[in-house]
Amino acid sequence: MRTGHGYGGCHHGELLQGFFRGPDGRPRPGLVTLPSPVAGVHARFRPDPASPRVAVHPRDRTKAARAAALALRAVAPPDAPAGGRLRLTGPVPAGLGMGSSTADVVATIRAVADACGVVPDPRTVARIAVAAEGASDPLMFDDPATRLFAQRDGVVAEVLGPALPPLLVLGCLLDGGRPVDTPADAPPVPPPPVVDGYEELRDRLRTAVQRADPAGVAAVATCSARLHRTDGQLDRLLGAADEPGVLGVQIAHSGNVAGLVVDPAGTDPAAVLRRATRALRAAGLPVTGTFAAGSGAPAVAAGVHR
Repeated sequence: MRTGHGYGGCHHGELLQGFFRGPDGRPRPGLVTLPSPVAGVHARFRPDPASPRVAVHPRDRTKAARAAALALRAVAPPDAPAGGRLRLTGPVPAGLGMGSSTADVVATIRAVADACGVVPDPRTVARIAVAAEGASDPLMFDDPATRLFAQRDGVVAEVLGPALPPLLVLGCLLDGGRPVDTPADAPPVPPPPVVDGYEELRDRLRTAVQRADPAGVAAVATCSARLHRTDGQLDRLLGAADEPGVLGVQIAHSGNVAGLVVDPAGTDPAAVLRRATRALRAAGLPVTGTFAAGSGAPAVAAGVHR
C-alpha cells in the first residue's frame, strides 16, 4: 500500500428536501442538493502497519476516521494495515449546511481506496458514507446528473434529469452564519397529504430539469424553502428575491447557507446581481459571493468574493 489521496466537493444547500415514496410506496427522506464549485476537502491517508487504528487530523473529524476504518475493511487486501494517518485540509465551513462532513468522508474513502490501488464506484462510497455518518449527501457522484438521493439509505431514489439548467447563485448567510447541528435521528414520517405535496414538487422539479427551465427549478427551491423555514430570516431572503430578475431562493435545510437564483441567460444578469447584492445587504444578510451551477453555466461567474 502507498500514501493515498482523495477529494470530496461540497454543495450549497438543497433545492428540494422532504419525504418521497419509493417503489414499495413507503415514504423515505430524500433531497436534491445544489452542487457548488466553491470549495472541497482534500484527504491524505498514509497506512501505518504499527498502528491498530486510524489517527485523524484535525482530531475532531471523527466521522472521517470512522469512514477510513470502514473503507479499509471494505476495499483493502486481507494483509493490509488496520490503521494509518489521515489528514484533511480544505476551506469547507462546518455547520452551514454545505455538506462538510460528507465532503470529509467522501475524500477519506477515496484516499483510502487510492492507497489500496482501487477506484471505488459511487454506490460503494455512498454505502460506506452512510455507515460512517448515519446520513450522507450525494457528493460521491461526479457527473452532472440531478439526483433525488435517499440520504439515510445511501441510494439514488431517482435521476431527475441529465443536469441542472445554467444558474447563477448569489450566496448569503442566514442568522449570521450560525453553525447548525444536523439531527442524528431521522425525522418522523409526515401525514400522507404532506407527502403528496413533496411528490408534487418532485414532479415539478423533474419537469423543470428536463426542460432546462431555470425559473421552474428556482420556483421548486423557493417552495421547499418555505416548507422548511418560517422565521424572519427567510422573510428577509424572500424580500431580497423581489428584485427584478431574481428567479427565487434556495437554502440549506439543515444550516444557514442560502442564495438567490438568477438566470445567466436573462436580461443583464450582472445588473441583477448588483441589485440583489444591495438588497441582501440592506436586509442584513451577509453576502458570500456568486457562483455558477448547472450545465453550460458561464465559468467566469464561478467563485466566492467576500
